[in-house]
Amino acid sequence: MKNKIIAIGFILILFVCFALNIIKKDEEISTSERRKLAKFPTITLENVVKGKTSEEFDKYTVDQFVLRDSFRSIKSFWSNYVFRKKDNNGLFLKDDRIYKIEYPLNKEYVKKSAEKIKNVYEKYLNGNMNIYYSIIPDKNYYLESDYLKIDVKDMQKVLEETLNQGTLQKAELPEMEYIDITNALSLEDYYKTDLHWKQENIKKVVSTLESEMNLKDTSSINYETQELGDFYGTYYGQLGMNVPPDKITILSNNVIENATCYNYETNKTENIYDMKKWQTSSDKYDVYLSGAVPLITIENKSNQNGKELLLFRDSFGSSIAPLLLENYQKITLIDLRYVSSTILSNYIDFENQDVLFLYSTLVLNQNVLR
Repeated sequence: MKNKIIAIGFILILFVCFALNIIKKDEEISTSERRKLAKFPTITLENVVKGKTSEEFDKYTVDQFVLRDSFRSIKSFWSNYVFRKKDNNGLFLKDDRIYKIEYPLNKEYVKKSAEKIKNVYEKYLNGNMNIYYSIIPDKNYYLESDYLKIDVKDMQKVLEETLNQGTLQKAELPEMEYIDITNALSLEDYYKTDLHWKQENIKKVVSTLESEMNLKDTSSINYETQELGDFYGTYYGQLGMNVPPDKITILSNNVIENATCYNYETNKTENIYDMKKWQTSSDKYDVYLSGAVPLITIENKSNQNGKELLLFRDSFGSSIAPLLLENYQKITLIDLRYVSSTILSNYIDFENQDVLFLYSTLVLNQNVLR
């Protein structure tokens, strides 16, 4: 009798799940994971023969399965608290903070990233420029020594060796200076549920950059702080567990409020903080300079000193650029993940600017720069 009940119960569960998945409407995106979900595959004879249809169907069923997020949460709970696994798909939870294992240092990819920087350096930059580069540590860097993490010093050494090879040593090219910001950050300066730093916590980073780049010290400037609300970062959705959300805060003053941003992708002039993105984007970090934008220019109407900064950056640069604006009339942000370095001269006149290559270890450790 007991076995019959178990068998009937199991069949009933299968039937209910099957029926629910048939009537469930497919979803376009996963808000928690911030990615597009697989669609029902296009069935053709060629795809069937090659086995592509079955592969795509497997992805489709996994992505569109009913109560998928709930099952992901249950899996994470059992992995973390029952089986005591150290990580779940590369993510782990410690003291209500979510971390992603980014290890080991991929020297070949770091070299390729350095070569992309070097190409820009040699093709566009000249002796009238002040040129700097810096590495943003992953928040894992500030964990105890027994955790796997990328050593910023090891990465900088690979970068330096690659940058100093070949034509970069020519006398007509200016020296590229490294700025170490590791001591200007701590674990508390990063979001608990996300990889990024908090804008309100990076004033020491700004001061370090200003000091090394011979800029005016702006540490005494008082910013107005505005807390926008809850922020469930990228790692929150990927881990699939309930942890307290972060809060996103933006810093502002008259300079930032009066500045304008020209977005080359949309051909529109926008504000520093994109409140529309705050309301509609699945990634609330997009409030800073509209998120992932290939090329954007900020104009500081309060400063007519003629100084310009070219900031080659990843997503971290979106939140620090407004705090660098006090020293510049114009800041141009270039994201080489989304725009090829070969066409930059179509948009930028390279002459007499300050130049800062500011990249996180996560980006430099991948081959994503173009």
